[in-house]
Amino acid sequence: QVQLVESGGGLVQAGGSLRLSCAASGRTFSSNTMGWFRQAPGKEREFVIAISRSGRTTYYAGSVKGRFTISRDNAKNTVYLQMNMLKPEDTAVYSCAASENIYASRTETDYTYWGQGTQVTVSP
Repeated sequence: QVQLVESGGGLVQAGGSLRLSCAASGRTFSSNTMGWFRQAPGKEREFVIAISRSGRTTYYAGSVKGRFTISRDNAKNTVYLQMNMLKPEDTAVYSCAASENIYASRTETDYTYWGQGTQVTVSP
């Protein structure tokens, strides 16, 4: 069982930055691939970014490539989402998720464990 708790959300102006953190419980964090998803009001949840167990491989949604980066610290059981050059369309609830798959995935159903989400609001 893995429990995930996100933090770091908030209100920021367009062009600004935020860093989200996702702290995981349990001793299996390093064996989980990790991802971030987001859900805007009235829209379906969508993939944002994912990272492999070692941290050497990452996958990005096209809409965030060049602006968002993901990293992990397996010693701290934490994954981070650094968001730069934020846009109003990035406004959403951001959730981290853990997968037991060997490879990082863009597919929501590959993720077993989910955090409760943290709100990110970007003003024009």
